[in-house]
Amino acid sequence: MTTILDAIAAALTASFSMFWAVLWPLALGFLLSALVETFVSKKAIVNALGRDTFQAGAVATGMGAASSSCSYAATAVARTLFRRGATLRNAIIFEFASTNLVFELGLVLLVLLGWRFLLGELSGGLVMIVLLAILFRATFHEGLARAARDQADKGLEGRMEGHGAMDMSVTEGPFLSRLFSNRAFTAISHYYFMSVASLWLDLVIGFLVAGALSAWVPASWWSNLFLLHHGLFTDIWDAVIGPIISVVSFVCSVGNIPLAAVLWRSGISFSGAIAFIFADLIIIPILSIYRRYYTVRVASYLTFVSYTAMVLAGLAVGVAFGAFGVTPTDRHVSPLSARPSWNYESFLDVALLGITLILGLRFVRTGGPAMLRMMEHAASGDSAHHH
Repeated sequence: MTTILDAIAAALTASFSMFWAVLWPLALGFLLSALVETFVSKKAIVNALGRDTFQAGAVATGMGAASSSCSYAATAVARTLFRRGATLRNAIIFEFASTNLVFELGLVLLVLLGWRFLLGELSGGLVMIVLLAILFRATFHEGLARAARDQADKGLEGRMEGHGAMDMSVTEGPFLSRLFSNRAFTAISHYYFMSVASLWLDLVIGFLVAGALSAWVPASWWSNLFLLHHGLFTDIWDAVIGPIISVVSFVCSVGNIPLAAVLWRSGISFSGAIAFIFADLIIIPILSIYRRYYTVRVASYLTFVSYTAMVLAGLAVGVAFGAFGVTPTDRHVSPLSARPSWNYESFLDVALLGITLILGLRFVRTGGPAMLRMMEHAASGDSAHHH
């Protein structure tokens, strides 16, 4: 019994250490995302995404990166854009950018794994989006587009539909007067807590699973899985299995980063770690939502092109970083081996918790909890209606 309790305590300690290490960048990322969403209207995006051109792909990438959201909300926003006239390619590019090129993910990655991982994520994300565009151009055809649009127009619900459709943007008037307006304060608080509401479960699961894996799975098991010390073959193998590990972990978006830290400490190659991080949009619940949104046939197509782009982007990053001699080599992930201590990061945690409290009071006073309940009720009600 004591051994079991010790094992559970070790896993929970590792989970909390990681959570404490990334609390301030996570909260700061939510805040930056809320600011961007408050001052950039989703309605302004749709008109630019109706054709499969380079410019439209670039706009989809930029606006996706600005419109940070969890994987479930990102799929809901992408479907909304598609129904309003965006091409499916641009909607999917927007979706990938809004989960892989965003503030909070980049900040958490920087704190847990360092600047090389952040650079790998950003450069690899752009490579993946280019690959997606190329794959769509080479393989997507009118029959798939028609099937996707017919199914999307049925409006079947997935998850986080309310967050996906939400637009409280403040876009009229001089920027400074908008920035300090009561309306902007309210919108920022609502966007902030919508992000928290959409991500908290994935984050909790991510930290708990990461803590358990780091404490309970022996290093020898990981080294056998990742085929260590086989040169380029290791890179290829790890890039192939990285997304598969993500698929079965059920953890999406920022919740993937603690797991990536455990995999990195356990020996996965840089290519495999990057491919794993990219795979938040092909976890099993997301694939089920694709099926409801776009048909089984189109969901299968999206899974194939997404997986292919993730593997190739992870490999490309690994090879390029190796060629330039900047592949990360330090596998020490400090939050996994050290208890939380009072340092400058702890003070940042407390400061961001203070900001969260201020925004929380505003959120409660301006009907935020009721709006959350209404969104959830509307989604389940619509879903029942469509059945």
